[in-house]
Amino acid sequence: MEAQLRREDEERETADDSELIVDRMKPAAVSTERTTDGVFEEEEKSLPESEKNLSVKMSKSPEAKLGMRVEDLWDIQQPQLTPTEKLNACFEDIHVSSFPVSADSLVEINSDCSLSDAVQMLAQRKLFSAPVVNVQAPKDASWIDRYIGIVEFAGIVVWVLQQSEADESIEEALVTGSSEKLNHGPALTAASGMTRAGRLGSLTPRSAAAISGNYFGTLTSSDIYKSTKVQDIAGSFRWAPFLALQDSNTMLTLLLLLSKYKMKSVPVVNPVEAKIDNVITQSAVLHMLAECSGLHWFENWGNKILSELGLPLMSPKHMIQVYEDEPVLEAFKRMRLKGIGGIPVVEREGRKAVGNISIRDVQFLLIAPEIYKDYRSIRAKDFLVTARRYRAEHNEVMPSLSGMVTCKRDSTLKEVILTLDSKKIHRIYVVDDGGNLEGVITLRDIISRLVHEPRGYFGDFFDGYAPNWRP
Repeated sequence: MEAQLRREDEERETADDSELIVDRMKPAAVSTERTTDGVFEEEEKSLPESEKNLSVKMSKSPEAKLGMRVEDLWDIQQPQLTPTEKLNACFEDIHVSSFPVSADSLVEINSDCSLSDAVQMLAQRKLFSAPVVNVQAPKDASWIDRYIGIVEFAGIVVWVLQQSEADESIEEALVTGSSEKLNHGPALTAASGMTRAGRLGSLTPRSAAAISGNYFGTLTSSDIYKSTKVQDIAGSFRWAPFLALQDSNTMLTLLLLLSKYKMKSVPVVNPVEAKIDNVITQSAVLHMLAECSGLHWFENWGNKILSELGLPLMSPKHMIQVYEDEPVLEAFKRMRLKGIGGIPVVEREGRKAVGNISIRDVQFLLIAPEIYKDYRSIRAKDFLVTARRYRAEHNEVMPSLSGMVTCKRDSTLKEVILTLDSKKIHRIYVVDDGGNLEGVITLRDIISRLVHEPRGYFGDFFDGYAPNWRP
């Protein structure tokens, strides 16, 4: 008995020592501080390269373990290959089934769910999108028949804009008696003719500038908003093509879809069980990259200066932006027309930005319309200030509304990745020493610099998965 107690004490001491070793080998701490010019910069406490690698190896993070698989493959690649060719080869050897599954990736929305409930669900779970299940599909349906597509905030913005644009057409038709406008108004695909005009009463804005704070309160309390189903607006929603991968597809395929082919998320389906096993987003990939900090392949790639990698991709004069005194719906219109997920709000004079509006921020107009009821016209700046105050009062943090997160052209890609991941945001703005906008870097831009598409890589892939859609 005494010998056994001695052994147990020795085992506990060994375990304690192991915990100390693991603690010492933890990845370097990263702090984000605002400098005097308002730019967020990263400061990393340095560790020897060997300790950084060991710290990642000993990490329990599933993303870090995936990074270690890339590391192992990196070490055996042919020396004559370029770094990008090595990364291509590594990710082509790893199946998407290896990517960690998060609880949020398993959230699904039924096709008979109301638009109102869908908005609430996405907002509460802080999701950009979710797969839509066809409730009318038989139990033995294949995954292709079981799912309709993916509903996202970008599509909800389209619906909101269609309502605001259609109301003017309806009023004009009622006044002039033009049946053509009544039959072809964009919002009337979701509700029949005169019934819709009656439901929204006198809600007839003539332009984005004329939309007052009362508009969204009236819209969200209307019958059409409460009764419109996700399946009803499939034609007017900007659905992401339901292009899914299977477990046997590779990480290279996934990364190319999320970058070059502009997919914000990609479902991974289990064809045998006819269900989605995972939904991998651009944000999830960025988090994986951040967890790989310290690994040789990541450091080789991530320590490059942004300008070396051709970032930002867009020059200042081509940046899509909205002035602070413009109507907020103009911001959402421009995002819709340009197919982008966010837009900077800039001062009327100069190129300094005062904030950022994300496509997902449309939720504030729908879940809390009362906060804008006192505005005669909701300007972009009003939208930002009021949404920030609402979040503060409810003790909620909305990174996209917390202020501009910026970097300089001489920042490293690693610094940008760690900043985006820690703040859970989708874009970072590049500024000069005076704080003027010089460009923007998105998650898609970063992933596009990780891998490249080999000639003829996809072949007829898109015809097989999404016959009605081409990138």
